[in-house]
Amino acid sequence: MQDWIINIMDDFGYLGISMLIMLENIFPPIPSEVILTFGGFMTTYTQLHAWGVVVASTIGSLLGAVVLFGVGRILSAERLGKILDGRIGQILHFRKEDVFKACDWFNSKGKSTVLFCRCIPIVRSLISIPAGMANMKFGIFMLFTTIGSLIWNTVLVILGVVASASWEKIVKGTDTFTQITIVVLGVIFLICAILFIKNRFLNKEK
Repeated sequence: MQDWIINIMDDFGYLGISMLIMLENIFPPIPSEVILTFGGFMTTYTQLHAWGVVVASTIGSLLGAVVLFGVGRILSAERLGKILDGRIGQILHFRKEDVFKACDWFNSKGKSTVLFCRCIPIVRSLISIPAGMANMKFGIFMLFTTIGSLIWNTVLVILGVVASASWEKIVKGTDTFTQITIVVLGVIFLICAILFIKNRFLNKEK
């Protein structure tokens, strides 16, 4: 995949960077670390500029985020609540009230959540879906998505510029960070799931 990404960037420049980052936001397994750090390296031997790579990648980030935000709007808390009212909800021990509570929490913490999560691998893309489900105001969503994306993109592009031909070392470092993030998120999810199930069954017994 890395060779494919590099070829597109070599062939299409800024447009290729925007397209790839948009796809990376919709399909997280595509590594933004490769796109951004190599983009930074490209500025050392092509006519591309670091600020241009940052702008192009941020435009791609916003386009991808809008798509997933739309998915969240289409799914909506109401529709998910109806699904959980049926057999699936009984199996998973989820109720539609849980969805609405989660959306209420997101509405109260949404700004900081979107901003923070845009700087975390994997989550940075997926956070757009709950934002859409919670009916977060689109303007606010775009503002904090832009800020978070600018931070993430700028840091990696600059690292690529500084590392130059050694840009792949940065990718290896960010890969380690991504793996640690996945493990931490997995542990957090497992703990939350255990606590949720425990509380739900304790309430039933009471």
